[in-house]
Amino acid sequence: MLAELLDQIEAALCSYVVLPTDHAAAAVVLWIAATHAMPAWNTAPRLVIKAPEKRCGKSRLLDLIEAMSHRPILTANASPSAVYRCIGEDATDPPTLLIDESDTIFGPRAGDANEDLRGLLNAGHQLGRPALRWDAGSRRLDRIATFAMAALAGIGNMPDTIEDRAVIIAMRRRAPDETVLPYRARRDGPALTQLKTQLHAWVMGRLDQLERAAPVLPVEDRAADTWEPLVAIADAAGGHWPADARAAVLALTVDDVDASTVSLRVRLLIDVRTAFADADGLRSEVLVARLREDAEAPWDTLGKNGLNPKSLAALLRDFEIHSVQYRWDDGTQSKGFKRDQFDDAWRRYCPEPSSRRPAVPAVPPSHERENGTAQHPWDGSAVPTAPTRAWDGSAVPNNPSRPKSTLVGRRDGWDGKAQPTETATCISCRQPLSYDDGTHTHPTCTTSTKES
Repeated sequence: MLAELLDQIEAALCSYVVLPTDHAAAAVVLWIAATHAMPAWNTAPRLVIKAPEKRCGKSRLLDLIEAMSHRPILTANASPSAVYRCIGEDATDPPTLLIDESDTIFGPRAGDANEDLRGLLNAGHQLGRPALRWDAGSRRLDRIATFAMAALAGIGNMPDTIEDRAVIIAMRRRAPDETVLPYRARRDGPALTQLKTQLHAWVMGRLDQLERAAPVLPVEDRAADTWEPLVAIADAAGGHWPADARAAVLALTVDDVDASTVSLRVRLLIDVRTAFADADGLRSEVLVARLREDAEAPWDTLGKNGLNPKSLAALLRDFEIHSVQYRWDDGTQSKGFKRDQFDDAWRRYCPEPSSRRPAVPAVPPSHERENGTAQHPWDGSAVPTAPTRAWDGSAVPNNPSRPKSTLVGRRDGWDGKAQPTETATCISCRQPLSYDDGTHTHPTCTTSTKES
């Protein structure tokens, strides 16, 4: 049932906005679903929606996310104290923070004016990271909750500490041959609200299952923390979603270390590796000269006179890499560096892409059902991209492994109607049941038998 419901949500999104790839569409759908299961998660992944220019659909996508997320709070600007108050009103059921025009908050012109808000968003990524405030009036230490899902939309990059905790959707302007439906909240909102209601009911009935989930992921460390709730939702949905989720992880997680976004010291390690080429050792003067030859690198303009052997040694000192007096092939002696001095730092701070993927067991044990059969046959390898056949446009495809369209924005993706719910009644509490499996629309009753 959840797989078909997620299909409908994806079709609705892609009817109103052009998403860059099918992987991005799947990620947004799973992120929306994850907002409804906050009591089950240890991490609250951020969703960063960014674009190089205006009119790329960022705000429209945020409108659609608002329509289907759990307890959304949409703002174009917010003070840290207001955000603290929103989250702290009910820490057991936090809202979903949606921040539009976030480039005005974290952009170059803002400077360091919103560091408190950035710290709040960073802390709220993980459960159990409250903000501490001293109330002088009552002489009491207040612990303010920060744990909540958050989506940010804006032009350009977000702060690197936020993007490091985020699923990143890089939007782009719609091409002339890409068409979408106009979205009007009053007209189109009720159908999306019905999808939201069904999604919340399904998720709330399976919180225990989601809390116990430990999906095997093709990434590690913070990327795994960020993607775990989304993949757990996909595994619970079944059908094509487990494979789609892992394909999205691989596609949307940047494997290469981008020299333009890392710290100056890590950028130096990357450039030193390039400068060494096939050499086993280089004099300090030669290494500095090679670094300064790159016109796009910062080394020729670093400080007042550019990089020199002394500043090079200072930058490498924190990595425990030091210049040493060597006798070179021409018989002269001078200070320099050997390639093997950098091997450990290169492996830790800027590894080659092929070495960054973790080993994954052939059959992820967390995907096994109680009867011992696997929910899906993922073998731990990279998931192939989605087939390129066009979808027939039906509201809910019958084939659980339905192909996705190569054109993500499309008019025929959704018929505008949410799937109707079943009107059966529970024999115990007399409340309505939503689905064929007897799931309640509320989690308080333990009986799941339908009235005959």
